[in-house]
Amino acid sequence: MKISGQIVDVRNRKIFPGSLVIEDGRIAEILPNQEAPKVYIMPGFVDAHIHIESSMLTPTAFSEAAIRFGTVGTISDPHEIANVCGLEGVHYMIEDAKNALVKIHFGAPSCVPATQFETAGAILSAGDVSLLLENPDIYYLSEVMNYPGVLMGDPSLLEMIAAAARLGKPVDGHAPGLTGPDAERYIQAGIDTDHECFSYEEARFKLDHGMKILIREGSAAKNFDALHSLIGEYADRMMFCSDDKHPDDLILGHIDQLVVRALSWGYDLMDVLTMACINPVDHYGMKVGTLRVGDPADFIMVKDLDRFEVMEVYIDGKQAFQSGKIVSSNNYQPRIINQFNVSTANFSELALPAKDQPMPIIKAIDGALITESIMDTLPIENGLFVSDLKKDYLKICVVNRYRTAPISKAFIHGFGLKSGAIASTVAHDSHNIIAVGTDDAALESVIFTLLQNKGGLAVHHNGQTHNLALPIAGLMSDQSAEVVASAYQRLDRLTKEMGCSLRAPFMTLSFMALLVIPKLKISDQGLFDADKWDFLEAYA
Repeated sequence: MKISGQIVDVRNRKIFPGSLVIEDGRIAEILPNQEAPKVYIMPGFVDAHIHIESSMLTPTAFSEAAIRFGTVGTISDPHEIANVCGLEGVHYMIEDAKNALVKIHFGAPSCVPATQFETAGAILSAGDVSLLLENPDIYYLSEVMNYPGVLMGDPSLLEMIAAAARLGKPVDGHAPGLTGPDAERYIQAGIDTDHECFSYEEARFKLDHGMKILIREGSAAKNFDALHSLIGEYADRMMFCSDDKHPDDLILGHIDQLVVRALSWGYDLMDVLTMACINPVDHYGMKVGTLRVGDPADFIMVKDLDRFEVMEVYIDGKQAFQSGKIVSSNNYQPRIINQFNVSTANFSELALPAKDQPMPIIKAIDGALITESIMDTLPIENGLFVSDLKKDYLKICVVNRYRTAPISKAFIHGFGLKSGAIASTVAHDSHNIIAVGTDDAALESVIFTLLQNKGGLAVHHNGQTHNLALPIAGLMSDQSAEVVASAYQRLDRLTKEMGCSLRAPFMTLSFMALLVIPKLKISDQGLFDADKWDFLEAYA
């Protein structure tokens, strides 16, 4: 088979008219031509770090959405489902991805659970992780989130890192805000990348000390504005990623959006495409072609090099997408797995008896995973702390889904709800039920709905509770991207009608239980200060 057009040779930084000769799914020859059609043939885009579970889609369904925007491969950390279902969850993702249109490359989760301060559905030991790393379907050690553990010489973490090193597999990092001597020690322990940098100074420090840095734009965490000025100097050691992308965002675009955005700032085309198409393939040893003779024939054909409107996508020499349509769909029906061991809760525990004032209050920040801490007074009714709608202090709680346990609760600022409540079982990383609301009755309604459904999202709006079922591990739907996105958009709209001003309320909510990201978070065991790396004892 021969395909002709304007060849975008990113590795050699040139564009020329030519033809690809494809044999047995690989590029046999690249022939220069005098003339060729005005369509650009180029390597496909790669998301260098994503949790597919956060799209609420199976790998197969995710791929059918992402391929439309020129994505041909991903580096995917399955630690969300691993925290729920353990090794079974990791193998579930690998098996489902075998039906995917794009090439999904998984890592071995390094932090299940993320910390010892929360209850997850599984524990992956160093032995489990080392065994996973020997699997040829596992390409790297997933983000080492417990950076304090690395700095303190945790034997289990160091054993995982050493196992990856023995096998020649990269190690992903996760150390938001870490700089100076501690960052140097973290890097020297064998950590290769970081996607959590939220300032230019932090990212530059890590680059200068040997790390590769990923610019992340997800549904909640957005670091492009802070980091893009590094592209001009460090493009050979940077990549693009989305990390966590909800379905409503995924149906609008993927890594192509970051490429267009970077070019709009005037960065060199080949530098930007190197980050988007080449660096992840080289760093992780991906089985993705990059338009070289002998490579798998993975490439995209785009109308222009400004907006990158995708006309066709080829994977292993076979046309997978053309003119806005998936060329072949196998109508694969995903298997359902889950771990949800409770069906009710003692809702009287939602009440929070008044304590000494002032109280620590979580401050959520739109577009960021980090939080701040506020010390302030709360209103008291009948000896109980209650929400203060004028100050936007709302009750937040976490309900353990794996065993019967007391409800953990605190207060949070930044959601802006004037009525009702929202809840989710997408609650990084242990994925217990997390909910925020204006009153206990609304909180009870959304929590009860998720307990009965064994997972999903819920909104209590004007006296009615609406939900999106996520039967696979309480994280993913068994439906298509379009169906899930539509249902998600409805819940998002209802939440904003209730007064929420956050761009992605459910995504922000999902990270309020992620203890490894500063500053103040909440787990099923209590209010946690990531800077002190311990609970606030009076409020646990």
